[in-house]
Amino acid sequence: MHGLVVDGETRCEHYRGALDVIAIAFACCGDWYPCHLCHEEVADHEARQWARGQRATPAVLCGVCGAKLSIHAYLDAQGCPECSAGFNPGCRLHHDLYFD
Repeated sequence: MHGLVVDGETRCEHYRGALDVIAIAFACCGDWYPCHLCHEEVADHEARQWARGQRATPAVLCGVCGAKLSIHAYLDAQGCPECSAGFNPGCRLHHDLYFD
């Protein structure tokens, strides 16, 4: 896990609410970050979105149980299908930063 992680459930300095428990493998490098701001602060390159045709890629990690979700499954979920941990609904405001 890269970025400014503050706990074992992938919360970071930017987003550390109870439901901020996902990390995303960035399309540009394949490295896992808790958020776009962590990538911006730590990576030595610009972020790139996952293409629409790559939605089957397991690029989202549940920080609670470690399950990897496909982009498609994550975009359709309100929480982890494996452990039922809730995901922050506010993250939808940032989907365009990660996914085309």
